[in-house]
Order: sequence, then C-alpha cells, then structure tokens
Amino acid sequence: MRISRLDLPRCSVGEGPVWDVAEQALYYIDILEQKVLRWQPASGAQAEWAVPAMIGSMALRESGGAIVALVDGIHTLDFDTGEVSPLALMAPANPAIQLADGKVDRAGRFLFGTSHRKAAEPVGGLFALDQGNIRQLDSGLTLGNGPCWSPDNCTLYHADSMAQAIYAYDYDLASGAASNRRLFFDTTPYGPIPDGATVDANGDIWVAICEGGVVLCLSPAGEVKRVIDMPTRLPASCMFFGPDLDRLFVPSIDPSFLGRDPAEGDGWCYVIDGLGVQGLPEPRYRG
Repeated sequence: MRISRLDLPRCSVGEGPVWDVAEQALYYIDILEQKVLRWQPASGAQAEWAVPAMIGSMALRESGGAIVALVDGIHTLDFDTGEVSPLALMAPANPAIQLADGKVDRAGRFLFGTSHRKAAEPVGGLFALDQGNIRQLDSGLTLGNGPCWSPDNCTLYHADSMAQAIYAYDYDLASGAASNRRLFFDTTPYGPIPDGATVDANGDIWVAICEGGVVLCLSPAGEVKRVIDMPTRLPASCMFFGPDLDRLFVPSIDPSFLGRDPAEGDGWCYVIDGLGVQGLPEPRYRG
C-alpha cells in the first residue's frame, strides 16, 4: 500500500468526490471556496466551476451537467456555461440549515443530509431528491454525512458526524424508503467525525475519520478490517477511482477557517494505491 499527495489544488474543505466511469474523470468540491472541481487523471487536465453559495455535495446528471446541494436546496450546474439554476428548493426555507453530503442511489435518486449551520443541534435530517421532488427520509440528526449503499442495495449507510455514529438503514431501492435505523459503528475510538464514505465491491465500507487522521475499512458486520493512517488529521471523504476502480481518492481539510494553523499535510488531496480491492461505479442522477 502506498499513499501519495496528488498535484491538485489545496482545498479549504475538500469533500464529495465522485468518479465518473464514462468520462474517466473525478469530480470533487471545495465547500468553503464554493467550487466544483474536475480532474482527469489520464491527461492531468483540471477544471473548476464557481457556485454562488456554500456547497454541500454534488452529483452528475444523466441528462448532462451536475446537480449541486447549496444552502437553499438543489440546483443544476451547466458545465458549458457555468450557469447555476434552482431545481428543487427546501420548503420551508431555513437559512440556518446547511445541505451536506450526498450521493446517488442505483435507481437514480440523490440522497443528502442536512445540518444546523451554527449550532450542534439535532435539527438535521436525511432527504431524497427524486424526479425533481424533495422528501424527508429521517430526522433528528446533527450533521448528516457519508451516504452509501451495500452492493445489493438493501442497506443504506449514513453517518451523524457530531454523534460519532454511522447508522445502517433497511433500504428499498424500488420506493427509496429508508427504515429501521440502527447504530452500525461508533467511531469514537478512532476519531470524532465520521465523514465521507464509500462501499467497495465486496461490501466493505470505507470511511474518512476527520480529526482522527485515518481511513477505516469496515466489514458489513461492523468489524474493523483496516486502519489507514493518513498524512493529515483531517481526511474528509474517500472514493474509488481509475480504470479499474482500485485507487482510493481522499480529499482533506485546511483548518485555517477554524482559526487553527494547518499542518503541512492539511487541505491536500491524496491517493491510496495497492489496497487490493475495487470500488463500484457511481450512478448519475436520473432527473
């Protein structure tokens, strides 16, 4: 196994990576800099798009372009023009609520979490954007993060970062219903913030533990299979990428916005090679 720093821009809050198999391109966001970024590893080409507000997550669309989770709801992003347009707004509008991490299920829905922007209060939830309509799946969360699914689509994993908890839900792919929330893994021994996550082809869950400086690999039974020490204490997410989906991309956070001096490794993007596992293709939002 080898961990390398990638020649990509340093991020304030690097998050939300999405590998697109068709394009062979990796998209990710910088939350505080309000950017969507793209990197094409084969050519080294990079591009970025500005969005008009803090961004919590993004996904690619089957019809082209992307959707982005901004403060007031989901918007479309046109890669050709850079235009950002409302698609589905939160109702009622609440400027204290921030849209957070999100990902597309294999039926083409976009699931995303929310959190309170200024206080650690359990007023966040889990939501789904399906054919242009937003509906709530769960409530009582402080900071929703890391949605991802088992290979058979029957289990949804979603973290409450401030509760140091990764939850599992029974998931019905046909209807998009999430039920029977239960504690899957308590991250407290490894760090306080379970952040972005992904699932590999074997069904193991890979999760970045922000402020813990590690990426964990967890079995579907919630057992710790690997603990990977990162060059930063602030890894923020992870996503398999590459032609064989066998490289793990890990963005991180620069804590300057918290009034802390960053360490040398903070804010950069990393790749972990030689893990011996493969990820799963990420679907596009069908709307």
